[in-house]
Amino acid sequence: MEFDELVRARRSIRGYKPDPVPQALIEEIIELATGAPSSMNTQPWHLHVVTGEPLDRIRQGNSERMLAGIKPQREIPTHGEYEGVHRQRQIDIAVQLFEAMGIERYDKERRQDWVMRGFRQFDAPVSIVVTYDKDLDPGATIAHFDLGAVTYGLVLAAWTRGLGAVINGQGIMQSAVVREHARIPEDQVIMTCVAMGYPDEDFAANKVKSVRRPVSEVATFVGFD
Repeated sequence: MEFDELVRARRSIRGYKPDPVPQALIEEIIELATGAPSSMNTQPWHLHVVTGEPLDRIRQGNSERMLAGIKPQREIPTHGEYEGVHRQRQIDIAVQLFEAMGIERYDKERRQDWVMRGFRQFDAPVSIVVTYDKDLDPGATIAHFDLGAVTYGLVLAAWTRGLGAVINGQGIMQSAVVREHARIPEDQVIMTCVAMGYPDEDFAANKVKSVRRPVSEVATFVGFD
């Protein structure tokens, strides 16, 4: 697949077939993704691939804690609620998804179920938990940047092999649960996770692709004729 085609075709996948994904295939994806650049070749990422019963326990623990009203416990600083134009973009994609799924504005039950899908990692058969070494804290901003690069590599490489993926911060909102069942060492910091599997082509939200800002809005050019 040509790179331009790959980038334009890739979508965030939020509905999956239950089919298991072979470990060898995920290893291929990781090998490609870890070709991502990193600051001074530090390669600060660790990737914990979880499936089967351990992933089911993570889903259950996340869901139970969120429904019980336990506050999210992420291990990296968060910005809180979005505001202004960032909040509007968040609303815009939610509207696209709800329209695709036929979820009405006042259908509280289906709206809550949609939110809980995120905490269940969209029922994907695989979750890749992305972490970095704790000794890079405090001030691990550069490591965060590097982990963003490898995470984008994961979703692109997955797409080239017939798998779908979605970068899913909700899946690690209850990080203690994830750490326990994914057996993540205490000397690593959990940053995010990637839900991955074979896309369910009948799941309406999988056809949604967010609208991207034009180059004229994103970029400024200095010194050009």
